[in-house]
Amino acid sequence: MARQMGLIKLKGTIGGMTFYKTSTDGHLVREKGGIDKNRILSDPAFQRTRENGSEFGRAGKAGKMLRTTLRALLLNSADGRMTSRLHKAMVKVIQADVTNERGLRNVIDGEAELLLGFEFNIKGKLGTTLFAPYVAAIDRVTGEITVDIAPFIPTNMITAPSGTTHYKIISSGAEIDFENEVFTVATSETAILPWDAALTVAVAQTNQVTAASTKPLFLALGIEFFQEVNGSMYSLKNGAFNPLSLVKVSGL
Repeated sequence: MARQMGLIKLKGTIGGMTFYKTSTDGHLVREKGGIDKNRILSDPAFQRTRENGSEFGRAGKAGKMLRTTLRALLLNSADGRMTSRLHKAMVKVIQADVTNERGLRNVIDGEAELLLGFEFNIKGKLGTTLFAPYVAAIDRVTGEITVDIAPFIPTNMITAPSGTTHYKIISSGAEIDFENEVFTVATSETAILPWDAALTVAVAQTNQVTAASTKPLFLALGIEFFQEVNGSMYSLKNGAFNPLSLVKVSGL
């Protein structure tokens, strides 16, 4: 992979070279080539390739399901490479499946707990933003997915980007059926609170999903930052530094 330089940027294929543009790396160029698709699909020599491809595709679908489920929070809390990073993490989840044969491994029989701690925004990680102790819990019997934070002083316990005047704490509880591609999600948020040196009240958020669920359950926790201008609240820098992380996972 090489970068296109100069004033004129090309798109398409010329002389065996493919010119294209990406959202993160700009204009790139690569050599066109590869093995015939029909050979990959039928030649016994490519059995491992087909198995890897099947699981790679399954990881992609699983990652999309998780992103869709948490879309309401991700709109303001994701970096440009989040999708590819999540896909890589999902591949590891599937590869941890010790029940099915290679090529048939899946998220349900894998280790969804490997997603614990996944940061959706590298530019603003929850682990380096929120220092107030919190208790995250998933109760499969009741279907309650909760997070509790004791009173704290915002300026001491939240590292906020320059320009911040306010913030709010958000969370989401999700139940995902990766096999049938359906989900249940509930989201909670505090009011927009001042980022100051006054002690807060306790935060207690409960996100209700299906009681006695047998599907993977997730708890995402995050913070959104705001700047007050003339009495109006504006998302700080379009949410570029808003953290969101998976703080509890139960794959069953």
